[in-house]
Amino acid sequence: MTPEELLDVFHRRIRLPDADAIPGWKQEHDGPVHRSYVEGAEGAGFVETPRGLGDDPDAVIAQEVAFFRERGLPFEWKTYAYDEPADLGERLVRAGFTQEEPETLILGEIDRILQRPSALPSKVRLREADGPDDYQRIGVLTDALWHNGVERIVERLAGEARMFPDRLSVFLVEDALKGPDGPAVSAAWIRFHPGTGFASLWGGGTLPEWRRQGIYSALLAHRARLAKERGYEFLRVDASEDSRPILQKLGLYAVTTTTPYQWELADAHAGTTH
Repeated sequence: MTPEELLDVFHRRIRLPDADAIPGWKQEHDGPVHRSYVEGAEGAGFVETPRGLGDDPDAVIAQEVAFFRERGLPFEWKTYAYDEPADLGERLVRAGFTQEEPETLILGEIDRILQRPSALPSKVRLREADGPDDYQRIGVLTDALWHNGVERIVERLAGEARMFPDRLSVFLVEDALKGPDGPAVSAAWIRFHPGTGFASLWGGGTLPEWRRQGIYSALLAHRARLAKERGYEFLRVDASEDSRPILQKLGLYAVTTTTPYQWELADAHAGTTH
């Protein structure tokens, strides 16, 4: 399939039906808005508008800010380069959002990935995460790489794996000599979206001293094989600039860009009852 065909399939199967919301999050469609969120101490929200914003975009934006402010939750508004209106990002910034680094939406057919050989270096071991200790190690790794907090990722991955074990698989790579006594050197997970043909890839961060040894590619191929075994056809990745060239080299396509805009409430987690 061409990049244009892949984007069309993704838009129809994933974005329009909102088929990639995180399992367990509340999911609502309110006019043009697709909204999902989870409440609690580590609560957060997510918004996107795949059909555009109608005649009064600023009113819709204000409505979402009010919705999440009332609940004391920060949230992300995810935009795609082809979203309407074309100046959506500028409107979000004027409404108090902070623009984050753009990512590239990478799509591809699983069979293309599996045509290419990949192997882990012999000094590491890849295995599926098993229990709280492994999630804690993954949280420490991701916080060291992206400074996104240890407990948040631990709570979300562990909770999702517990409630929806058939829709998430989490993997870590460890030093074969140190095993569970050492830090995780890389970690990644895959979410399955039933009825869409798509599985999505997340994580993939690797400690700097372990990069350029084929770990990222091997983790990707491992998850692709698992998706193939479950009957999935396509992979989706929201890729950083570090990951994009590797994914394209492995046979996936860059089809558009996405840009997250974050809205924060200064006291969202202070003195607020969720």
